[in-house]
Amino acid sequence: MMKKVMSLLLVISLIALGVVGCSGGSGGKGKIVFADAGWESNKFHNAVAGFIAEEVYGYTWSEVPGSTAVMHEGLIKDEIDIHMENWSDNIPSYAKDLADGKFQELGINFDDNYQGIYVPRYVIEGDEARDIEASAPDLKYVWDLKDYPDVFPDDEEQGKGRIYGAIPGWEVDEIMHRKYLHYGLDDNFVYFRPGSDTALQTAIISAYDRGEPIAAYYWEPTWLLGLYDMVLLDDEPFDEGTYLDGETELPAVKVTVSTSNNFAEDENNKEMVKFLSNYSTSSDLTSQALGYMQETDSDYTDTARWFLKEHDELLDEWLDPEDAEALRQILND
Repeated sequence: MMKKVMSLLLVISLIALGVVGCSGGSGGKGKIVFADAGWESNKFHNAVAGFIAEEVYGYTWSEVPGSTAVMHEGLIKDEIDIHMENWSDNIPSYAKDLADGKFQELGINFDDNYQGIYVPRYVIEGDEARDIEASAPDLKYVWDLKDYPDVFPDDEEQGKGRIYGAIPGWEVDEIMHRKYLHYGLDDNFVYFRPGSDTALQTAIISAYDRGEPIAAYYWEPTWLLGLYDMVLLDDEPFDEGTYLDGETELPAVKVTVSTSNNFAEDENNKEMVKFLSNYSTSSDLTSQALGYMQETDSDYTDTARWFLKEHDELLDEWLDPEDAEALRQILND
């Protein structure tokens, strides 16, 4: 029943966008259908790959929005051609479906998507340009926060510090709260849950703009970490058996570039498949791009153009020499 529901949702999305039957896998240099799972970094990578697909290889392209589960089902059913940001650990059937040959994994887009407690770099190192002195120069590990409640004062409980946790309802919020208890931070810190991701962003930005200390949960890649110089506090090395209890760092997820079987196996798409197999970025590069987009109010296509010019070295890593030079000429026109 669940698969039928997901398939129905996917078909509705496809009809709404007028792209049913336009998959590149079935018609060579036709239209490529990208998965849009709803977050900014996914849309950004679609724009980069879509720009290259259109300008270098002669495709047109579109995106189909949907949940992670719906996008994965669409890939398997050859209704989605390419997923630029397939978060493999977030799909229970991913490994089995891959082993069963239901879709193709071409490579890893990035696998350094960290999350945890961040503080502004000036808290540890100071910032001479802003006349800010380091207020916690020995802060390195999460448990070191216990030595600095006065640096991160809570607004309500005098004598206690404040840690901004994750969003209520997110699984990671429970993990972070267990970490807070595991390291004994409840002795002199309050674990404060912001009501939304917007509230969390606002708290970090407000503190940063005022040059004040803040210790807060956050994650990569995001535009916020592309614009603000934050440091992830170290933790115990990841351990699969204890990380859910908050006793170690959280694992990074392998985010892959995946395609449907039809698209990957069509000889007309072999150049595009080769490019996608070489496609590799990082959370830092992605955050930089999202930060640029936020700061300049650019759209995804303009951001993709900026990114490809700003990181020209990637063209040689991703493309054949003649295609790389052709793209450079296009970008410089």
